[in-house]
Amino acid sequence: MIKTVFERFGRIDVLINNAAIFSTLEPRPFDEIPEQDWDALMAVNVKGVWNCAREVTPVFRAQQSGRIINIASAVVGKGTALMLHYVASKGAVVAMTRALARELADIGVTVNAVAPGLILSDTVAANPAITNFNPGAVMQARSIKRDAYPEDVVGTVAFLASDDSAFISGQTLIVDGGSVFSTL
Repeated sequence: MIKTVFERFGRIDVLINNAAIFSTLEPRPFDEIPEQDWDALMAVNVKGVWNCAREVTPVFRAQQSGRIINIASAVVGKGTALMLHYVASKGAVVAMTRALARELADIGVTVNAVAPGLILSDTVAANPAITNFNPGAVMQARSIKRDAYPEDVVGTVAFLASDDSAFISGQTLIVDGGSVFSTL
């Protein structure tokens, strides 16, 4: 993927690690999560971030610049029950964001994360196991009393990809309508 993009455009300015397993999950007690589900989720949500960052780093090193934006989740700060594998994977993404920010700063790369609350993407909205799980609780917890959509995250990602964020690194910006008033 990185090689194809670089060959086509001659440079890479931003890596957005957005791939994740979530919309197909069924909330369940941690001791009922099948090991193969745990492993599959970790392979995408954690190892995928590591692999993509590892592959783009030589390009960023040669350019002496770049941005990595990892998509985490606000569940990390909340400790959401019945989703341990997902919460743990996104906690790892936050930790990786901080560690990579320190490691890549000397080559001009900033690394940040965006931690959305529950976003009603098409795939999430189509999964009744998620949308019917404690209905109304998400909205009640938010200061901004409405559903969140993918478009609500775009501005934050665009900001972190821009030169306006050149002195921000190792941070996790929570985009959840005011549900969490803390740092991750």
